[in-house]
Amino acid sequence: MSSNITLLRGLDPAPTEQEIYAAALQYVRTVGGVSGLSTTTKAAVDKAVNAIAAATTQLLADLPDVRVAPVTEPQLRHDREVAEAE
Repeated sequence: MSSNITLLRGLDPAPTEQEIYAAALQYVRTVGGVSGLSTTTKAAVDKAVNAIAAATTQLLADLPDVRVAPVTEPQLRHDREVAEAE
């Protein structure tokens, strides 16, 4: 499995729906070998991403808190901080 999948557990503040969706999309693209969406892949990818995002949301809610936050932030959060600093 790709080590590029974003770690979301332990983030402060908690991951947003957008961050969870982005991680699910990242997972689906990696597992499915889909680099871009086409009319033939879009429906299957969207369905899988929504299912994985829902499962991820439930997983994060069910897991106990971690003692140490991830060492890196999701790319979406990093991009937002860079934009706010400009």
